[in-house]
Amino acid sequence: MLTLAGLVAGLVLGLLLAGHPAAQTAQKLAAPVGSLWLQGLQMTILPLVAGLLFSGIVATVAAAKAGAMARRTLGIIVSFLAFSAILGAVAMPLLLDLFPIPTGVTLARGADPGQVPGLADFLASLLPTNVVSAAAESAMLPVIVFVGLFAFASTRLAEEPRRLLAVLFEGLAGAMMVVIGWVLALAPIGVFALGLTLGVRSGAAALGALAHYIVLVTAVGTVVMVAGYLIAISAGRRKLPAFAAALLPAQVVAISTQSSLATLPSMLVASRRLGTAPTTSEFVLPLAVTLFRATGPAMNMAVAVYAAKLAGLDLGPGALAAGAFVAFATTFGAVSLPGTISFVSSIGPIAAAMGVPLWPLGVLVAVEVLPDLMRTLGNVTMDVAITSAVDAGVAEPQPAETIH
Repeated sequence: MLTLAGLVAGLVLGLLLAGHPAAQTAQKLAAPVGSLWLQGLQMTILPLVAGLLFSGIVATVAAAKAGAMARRTLGIIVSFLAFSAILGAVAMPLLLDLFPIPTGVTLARGADPGQVPGLADFLASLLPTNVVSAAAESAMLPVIVFVGLFAFASTRLAEEPRRLLAVLFEGLAGAMMVVIGWVLALAPIGVFALGLTLGVRSGAAALGALAHYIVLVTAVGTVVMVAGYLIAISAGRRKLPAFAAALLPAQVVAISTQSSLATLPSMLVASRRLGTAPTTSEFVLPLAVTLFRATGPAMNMAVAVYAAKLAGLDLGPGALAAGAFVAFATTFGAVSLPGTISFVSSIGPIAAAMGVPLWPLGVLVAVEVLPDLMRTLGNVTMDVAITSAVDAGVAEPQPAETIH
């Protein structure tokens, strides 16, 4: 809330200064502060993503070894996360074509983002020739591919070296969380500076753009939530009225807590009301809360595409493909943390892979509290839906063994 207050204060002051002789001086003072804060965020992204992604893949592979129900659950999760990433890459550009960003919005530009990657660039950059050079150049896509392959390879090692590597990457992620926490503690100051610059440059149009952003990103998340109902009806074989009625109390808890983990007890109750076998719900729901963030790829892609539009970039198929791939891959390293932290760790790599600068995210993070409601609501809906789908699959009669 302090970050949102900083944005509002910066926008209001910028609106008041717009057209005043002091506006130029205010911008000169605010711009370095905002840029320094953004650089603090940017320096944490690559090591944070490496640590989280490695740990997430190792945890996913371990879960897959837990039996047939685990493999069925993970199959549904992986399939839907891929769909979610493609949805974000397709839906957000379409929404922006139908409902363009309000005219007159101009953000202070940071460093030149460089060339937006094309489809050939995307394919050529999947494997790094030198992972150290790729990391030094902030080439997020090849680094993520390398870390993913490295994580899968580590699962084939003996127990002792596998455990040591897991602890190393867990420690790396934990240390980066501490650093990013320090940087985000200064978010009200950094966002105030960015908001002031935005208010001076764009005036009242800036407020319209933020409202426009919230509506469009939330709309993409709503599509994911609706997909949860469809999965419950089709694969889960639940009646829509019964599913909606059983899920409603859990959705209320989700909105009030903005945490899937805190909503887990309510989701277990909802599954019980739907007639899901306790052995299924007690296994699938904790696994889903840990590994499955259904709205993540779609809404993260939506944010990155919107940031690209704010930066004046036109994203081609190659850039969108790179973003969708990273959105899908990094979901396995996502963590249940406050929206501002997960916003940076999840969307920063996607923006970097698409050649989108970080500075629009510095403003958008301040209003993440509102789209985050839809993130939690959609995730909770989908968690209960796939639990119903897994339960329906387990309940299918198995072919009888032939006796000779």
